Amino acid sequence: MRKKIIAGNWKMNMTPSEAVALCETLKPLVQNPEVDVVYCVPAIDIIPVKQAIEGTNVHLGAENVYFEEKGAFTGEISPAMLKDAGVEYVIIGHSERRGYFGETDQDINKKLLKLLEHGFNPIVCCGESLEQRESGITMDWINMQIKIAFQGVSAEQAAKTVIAYEPIWAIGTGKTATTEQAEEVCAGIRATICGLYDQATAEAIRIQYGGSMNAKNCAELLAQPDIDGGLIGGAALKPDFGTIVNYNK
Repeated sequence: MRKKIIAGNWKMNMTPSEAVALCETLKPLVQNPEVDVVYCVPAIDIIPVKQAIEGTNVHLGAENVYFEEKGAFTGEISPAMLKDAGVEYVIIGHSERRGYFGETDQDINKKLLKLLEHGFNPIVCCGESLEQRESGITMDWINMQIKIAFQGVSAEQAAKTVIAYEPIWAIGTGKTATTEQAEEVCAGIRATICGLYDQATAEAIRIQYGGSMNAKNCAELLAQPDIDGGLIGGAALKPDFGTIVNYNK
């Protein structure tokens, strides 16, 4: 059985002091040994959040990384910096990074390879726009994203990677893919991994749903056979996050 993973993507929210206060609020609410709990936080919050979650069940995550080791890349953060700060998980390929900052599938591939080289647990995002869904090319689009992102990645490395399916039309809009739509795509992603590698790798990899999962819909979504967790946006900043983590209670 794949262990569920519930990761909060805080996006550009929470000052360092607010981040510490949120960690204290959530501390008693996110204790579920059957779930890996991750806070993916803004870069400036990494150190204070690391200190705030010390001794708890929560894992520390970052929202992005650059694919070079060091150098003249003003404003970027290297894998070594994140590793030294205690980060375990790193989100790459989020639709906001792709859409607002022009990141390409090739960029995501470089980042994935670099994260795996440094021993991180990457969370690779993929997903389609409303136009792509209405055009009937959802799986074609996502298959392309996955195949490019995983170029040069071994089966062993792939099995340790998390994939987050985030329908772009359901992020921050309050709209959620139906349970059937979410399961269909997550099952399709698992089939793509099986085609790239083998059945064992496909069965090992964890696939999250990341489109407006909340306290009300989480139990139904997480009951699906191919949905292994959630990448949570807005609800990660509220006590509701604890309800999602404890969806099975």
